[in-house]
Amino acid sequence: MSIEFLLGGARSGKSRLAEQRALQLLEENQERRLTYIATATANDEEMQARINQHQAQRDGRWEVVEEPFELTQTLSRFTEYDVVLVDCLTLWLTNWLCEKGLEAYLVERSKLLAILAQSRAHILLVSNEVGHGIVPMGALSRQFVDESGRLHQLLAQLASRVDFIIAGLPLTMKSSKE
Repeated sequence: MSIEFLLGGARSGKSRLAEQRALQLLEENQERRLTYIATATANDEEMQARINQHQAQRDGRWEVVEEPFELTQTLSRFTEYDVVLVDCLTLWLTNWLCEKGLEAYLVERSKLLAILAQSRAHILLVSNEVGHGIVPMGALSRQFVDESGRLHQLLAQLASRVDFIIAGLPLTMKSSKE
């Protein structure tokens, strides 16, 4: 098992770095398979443009799976030959909180952590760090910030590598050899 957690602000370069690392792993072993799990949903034109931009950056070496909710179920199918990039966990969290609620999300988060702990795939997890700003006024916004912070702490404990990306540059916060 190898989990890399890439965390940063909007447009920090975290997705690009995760894609570069995944492609590097493919170059090191051509028998690997690349899978990109996208959690975004296009609820408006601006979001669709963002999705289109991300899609245009990837070539035919990637299998793309669009999965806004069932991340655990999707991750359970991968083996040691797979490199899996999940982008992004804060969108996945948003989907759960807005559509299914906190209690359902907490159950799913537990399942996600369990499947990550037992996976043999190389998994790159991308997420937005939102805890550096002011405390939001709305209850749902505060709940989102709180839950993303809790999720990030749990993932950082589980991951073998954690990078904080700012201005396209990674700051390695945790790195342990397998």
